[in-house]
Amino acid sequence: MITIVLIVFTLLVTFIYVRRNITAGKLPGSKLMVALIILAVGLIVSALQPFTIERVDAGHVGIKVNLTGDNRGISKFEYKTGWVIVNTLVSKLYEFPTFQQHIDYPEQSVITKGGFSAVIKPSFNYALKPGDVGDMFSNLRLDVKQIEQQWLQTAIVGTVNDVANKWAVDDIFNEREKFESDIIAEANRRVSKWFIISQLRTNIVPPAALQKSIEAKTQAIQEVQVAENQAKVAIAEGERKIAAARADSAAKVIEAAGEAESIRRKQLTLSALYIEYIKAEKWDGKLPTVQSGTGSGMIFQLPK
Repeated sequence: MITIVLIVFTLLVTFIYVRRNITAGKLPGSKLMVALIILAVGLIVSALQPFTIERVDAGHVGIKVNLTGDNRGISKFEYKTGWVIVNTLVSKLYEFPTFQQHIDYPEQSVITKGGFSAVIKPSFNYALKPGDVGDMFSNLRLDVKQIEQQWLQTAIVGTVNDVANKWAVDDIFNEREKFESDIIAEANRRVSKWFIISQLRTNIVPPAALQKSIEAKTQAIQEVQVAENQAKVAIAEGERKIAAARADSAAKVIEAAGEAESIRRKQLTLSALYIEYIKAEKWDGKLPTVQSGTGSGMIFQLPK
């Protein structure tokens, strides 16, 4: 932008000079030469001038680095946002985002507990600590993209490898959430000076042979669970039938006891006189055809 301003300024000065020195519609040779020199010098200065205007966007920390000072240290001035004039011959402006960034790293090989090899393709979010950006740059001397692909990648992949060495491979896949939580905790312990790591996914893939073994083990566990469930169902069904039988038996016992009690009560209420009354009610008025006397032998009633 400064270069454009200088070019426009040079053209304007040259134009004003020519307008003021035109005589009778012509520019004397000496004046023309001066005008050309002004134009040439202005264009050369515009092209070679080292100053630029750069803007530090919102959500970024701008670090102005002194390229010629002692130890090429960081400038004492830290620009948060806005326009910054930078002399490119002696200084450089770096921008570091302080909001969440996402990274996907290429496939890497790690060794799990027991010596099994697995493939990971880590992805995660990170955020820089704004107050520690200057310290990070003084130690690493890299811009944010270079840090992502060098120092940070080494730290993350090394963390995954070290944590994986403590986990059996089948446990990794059976408890992946805890495995990745352990990686996040260890990663933050290692890089917490400058970074905050979150949402890490290893996307780990086991070797083909091990994958088959894990699938077979998983299937066996599922079959055992199915058998256990079936046994529980059978036990529950048996207990239900036993309970139903007990309930039916109890009902019959109660019914029989009720009938016995009813008979007992009826027997208590039947007197001898009442029994004779019942007999009389049921007699049809006819005497028996055979009667035995009291000492006179058998009596036969002959038809008339």
